[in-house]
Amino acid sequence: MPYRSPVGEFRFILDQIVPLAPVVATERFAEATGETVEAILTEAARLCDEVLAPLQRGGDLHPARLENGVVRTSPGFRAGFEAIAEGGWVALAAPQEFGGMGLPQALNMAVNDMMSGACLALQLNPLLSQGQIEALEHHASDEMKALYLPKLISGEWSGTMNLTESQAGSDVGALRTKAEPLGDGTYKITGQKIFISWGDSDLTENICHLVLARLPDAAPGTKGISLFMVPKFIPNADGAPGKRNAVSVVSLEHKMGLHGSPTCVMAFEGAQGWLVGAPGKGMAAMFTMMNNARLAVGVQGIGVAEASWQKAADYARDRAQMGPIINHADVRRMLATMKAEIFAARSIALACAVALDMGRATGEADATSRAALLTPIAKAYGTDTGMAVAEMGVQVHGGMGFIEETGAAQYYRDVRVTAIYEGTNGIQAMDLVGRKMMDRGAAAFRLLQEVEDAAKAARAVVPQLAEDVWAAAETLREATEGLLAQDTQDRFAGAVPYLRAFARVLGAHYHLRAAVVEGGQGPRSRLAAVYIRRLLPQYAAALAEAREGAEGLYALTDEDLGA
Repeated sequence: MPYRSPVGEFRFILDQIVPLAPVVATERFAEATGETVEAILTEAARLCDEVLAPLQRGGDLHPARLENGVVRTSPGFRAGFEAIAEGGWVALAAPQEFGGMGLPQALNMAVNDMMSGACLALQLNPLLSQGQIEALEHHASDEMKALYLPKLISGEWSGTMNLTESQAGSDVGALRTKAEPLGDGTYKITGQKIFISWGDSDLTENICHLVLARLPDAAPGTKGISLFMVPKFIPNADGAPGKRNAVSVVSLEHKMGLHGSPTCVMAFEGAQGWLVGAPGKGMAAMFTMMNNARLAVGVQGIGVAEASWQKAADYARDRAQMGPIINHADVRRMLATMKAEIFAARSIALACAVALDMGRATGEADATSRAALLTPIAKAYGTDTGMAVAEMGVQVHGGMGFIEETGAAQYYRDVRVTAIYEGTNGIQAMDLVGRKMMDRGAAAFRLLQEVEDAAKAARAVVPQLAEDVWAAAETLREATEGLLAQDTQDRFAGAVPYLRAFARVLGAHYHLRAAVVEGGQGPRSRLAAVYIRRLLPQYAAALAEAREGAEGLYALTDEDLGA
């Protein structure tokens, strides 16, 4: 069977697990009524199932290609993008004053989840535009907003972000791209960037590059970086694309997956650019786009996991070996694990989006700090779930999963890069134990208190499951107190397992909520039991690793590590 958008899951989670109702109760998001939400989810599902999902396999088999300096996209991608743009899907959460719908990010993330499951390679394009829209909304001048935002929101133009250089990966401060003032308020941008997703295409009439570069005599490191808008075609006075800028595609990367998404090496050869925000504040402006993208990339992992699980479940029902293989215990274990992980990761991501919306609508510090805390967890756990579920999807198919014609392996190849995008998952974990703990764990402790309180209340419905969740949350609280007493290097050494443990506890919390809503009897309660009894115990091993600190790692010499 083809991909089917999980509209029912979004309804349930946004109604019962991480309710959207408090967001809709605010003045900012009052238009997101139940009727509107239902219409958005239903129409997005139709687009994903009928228009985008049929492009998934073709994008892999017929990759984007570079011809005479122009990127030609996979067959059907242009029509697919036009359907996205014309349907207003780029505009969902964009500001109304520039043509957007101004709806909650929680709803936007639900749509991005479905689009990712349908065709991740194409979904990356509007996702990047959405991130650029947010960066410009917060940091651009009024004139730049008026020129660029309506075009980006309508999908007439698309956006990219240009950070990475060959010598400056995660160390963005090592970049060398230069920006020289031209004396007329514009700048000459010179340098080369790598790994630029959708750096060029034939989908839109103009492509808007946000580029990090250094002004003359700028301070070293990240403090000396500024952000510039560098369009492919310089807009005329009437806003229409004019002359070609000195921006070109050097080559396309040959990738493990996402063949339909062109990843470009970009050359800026004295290209004309416009400063976005204040000089030397480029990283702050770019982080607005990156933080939007971190949650969205986590959601991409979840969307691909959903598609992979659906394909594996369909195969398991149809494949007969001593009866349908869905009856075999190990296959059932894998399918149950896949489904349980998806629900947990999706709930965490939507909880993060709801917190973002509440922070924007109310300005409440607790909502803002919760969104900040959940962002690295949602990104890392969402993409880890995508990889793990896609890998299990191949395993469910057995030998046929290794054969490309089944399409099972494509999900793994496509999703693998999401754990690297927008700061690797290790960087997300270090952010969690570092910057996100600068409040001495206040936001984490508030969230864990909610988990414990909910578990206490759930004892009346599902006592054993509730007790397991309460005990895990209490242990995580104690581990967090211990973490705060560690030095930076010890924290970083245990950051990844600590994040994994936190995600496990939150996932159990949301599964427990689902069981309580159902009264402890039914499919969601049975799935909650799988997660809490079989997967939640992994938190203890993760915390044991996190407590080990850095000493044992640095006791190994470089020679011991083979270096």
